[in-house]
Order: sequence, then C-alpha cells, then structure tokens
Amino acid sequence: MVDLIVKTVKGLERVAAARIKEALGNEVLVKARPLGFLGIVTVEGVRDKEEAKRIVESKVPEVERALVILGECKADLNEIAEVAKRLIRDRLSEAETFAVRTVRRGSHTFTSIDVNVRVGATVKEVTGADVNLSEPDKTIQVEIIGDKAYISLIEGTLELKKVRPGKPKIAPFLRRITVVQVPYLGDREASYKMGVRIGRGLQTFEIGGLYIAPFEPVPVEELEAFLQGVIEGRESRYRIQRRAYAREPFKVPIYLYDLYQYVRNKGSKEVIIATSTSGDPVWEALSKLEKALKGADKISILVGSRKGLPRGVFRFSDAVIDVAPSITLPTDYAAVAIIMAIVTVLEGRDFFDKY
Repeated sequence: MVDLIVKTVKGLERVAAARIKEALGNEVLVKARPLGFLGIVTVEGVRDKEEAKRIVESKVPEVERALVILGECKADLNEIAEVAKRLIRDRLSEAETFAVRTVRRGSHTFTSIDVNVRVGATVKEVTGADVNLSEPDKTIQVEIIGDKAYISLIEGTLELKKVRPGKPKIAPFLRRITVVQVPYLGDREASYKMGVRIGRGLQTFEIGGLYIAPFEPVPVEELEAFLQGVIEGRESRYRIQRRAYAREPFKVPIYLYDLYQYVRNKGSKEVIIATSTSGDPVWEALSKLEKALKGADKISILVGSRKGLPRGVFRFSDAVIDVAPSITLPTDYAAVAIIMAIVTVLEGRDFFDKY
C-alpha cells in the first residue's frame, strides 16, 4: 500500500526518489513516475507515515509536498466516495468546514469535479460538516493515478493559494497607476529591446496605463523602434496571462504624449510622483503622501531615461522619490523596480485592504 505521495518538479522525480530513499532507509519502496506520470513519487513500507513525511520534507529540497495517504481504492466514483466516507468519518467534526480537491491522472469515465461533488456530498452526510471551498478547515485530497485512487486529509491552512485571507488587495491600487516613461532612444535594435522589456514588465502588473512621453524633438525612426518593442513586450506577456489566469487579464493601454503637456494637465484627484536620484527616500516620501494616495483616482509615476527627467517637472509633482539611494536604475527595469518599491513600502504601512 502507498504510504506517501510526493510531489516534485517535473523532471526531478528520479533525483527526489533517490534522496527520499537515502533519508528513509533501504527498507522502503520508492517509485519515481508511477505509470509514467511526471511530477510524482510514491513511497511504500514506512513505519510511521507522519514521521516519514516530516523527514522527507525537511531533508529533501526537491520535494514540493508530501501527502500522507490514509487509504486507497479502485479509481471508481462510488468506491472513492465510500472509502472517503469511512476514512474521514472520525477525522472531521461537525464544527469544521472542508473542501475536496482531486488531481486525476489517466483516462476515466468521470471528471475531477465529479469526484469532488460525490465525495463532498458523502462526507457532508456522514459528518454534518459544511463545505467551504475558499477557506476550509480541512481539505480532502484525492490523488488518482491510473486505476488507483489515494485519499489524504490536510489542514486547510496548508493549501498554497495566490489569494488567501490576510493577503493585501494590491490589484485595485495597481489599476490606478499610470507610468509616464521617457523613451529610450539611440540604436534602433537597442531601443526595440529596451521597449520590449518595459512593455512586458508593466503588463505584468496590469497597471492602468502607460504613456510614452518625450519632452524634446526625437528621431522618428528611433521612437518607432522603441514603440514597436513596447507593444511587442506587452502583447507577449498578455498572451501568457491569458493562458495562465482563470480570469481575463487587463491589457495595459499605451499612449504617446508630450511630457510637459502631461504634467500640465494634472487632474484634481491625481497624484504625480517623479523619480530621481536626487529625490527623497521612498519610505519618507510616501509617509507624507499616504492620505493623498488613498483619495487619488490616478497615480502617475514619471520615469526618466538615460539623462533622467527634466527638473522642471519636479515642481508639478507631489513627490520626488529615490527608490535605491546611491544606485542609478537601468531604464528597462526602472518602472518595475519603482512600482515594487512603492507597493512594498505601502504594504508595510498597512495601506491596502485585505482579502
């Protein structure tokens, strides 16, 4: 009988299996890629499952996660539900909440959702516990490998989620940010590559907008190369986000505007933050701006290139910040580094609402 199912990075199953055997001893049976499925290792023959899990997770960094298997059965919907009922009956109280998660490998006549629904209904009936898919006290994990199903029970707090209670809600704040970027000009190929990195980085944050803002006459060919790069960088990241996210990502709109005209048209509920090596430390500047940032409809961040920003725009800014004193940020990473610094400082001040 399988005692542990171990998750690992795909391609490292055999390495993880060898390390697990070293850690637990030669008497255990360790199988990498059972039935050819990547990312998993099974362990059989351990004396104490919980202790084996502790040893594996503490001594084998190739292990992403180890699940203690309470029982196994044929990969049949009715049988999985019955075995789960028997195993969970005395391990889940009526006062607790639970969720069911299923990972299915192989071809079956049912889906993972079918398993979740059937097992959830059966466990609820026998325990009286309520289902809570977002914040369960405990999670019933069903791992199906070919014609076998394995059942585990973990604490709900061990589920690793990008969004969970207590994490700050940063996305609404990011949507209020507009980056005003002075274009990087020069060699056409260099301008294009710089644009790609800037566009890709800012699309990652799904900010409210990006303005490319020269403040003096510029060669049109060099500007064209930079703009093509910015658009290509945005599109490449947006395509990845569409594949990876369960929601529709926000595509950052890109505009071309004169920098002086931009600051001259500052809105009544707009905060403008300029960036310069001569500015104030970011924590100091933001401590003075916190109230204004909370009430702002738009937060514009001005970012220079090569020569930096013209000093005249500082007078139209609510703050001039230096995110890395004594260090000049490279143009391609400046906007991303500035956003990360601002978010980190504000998070430390408990600025954001929580999930």
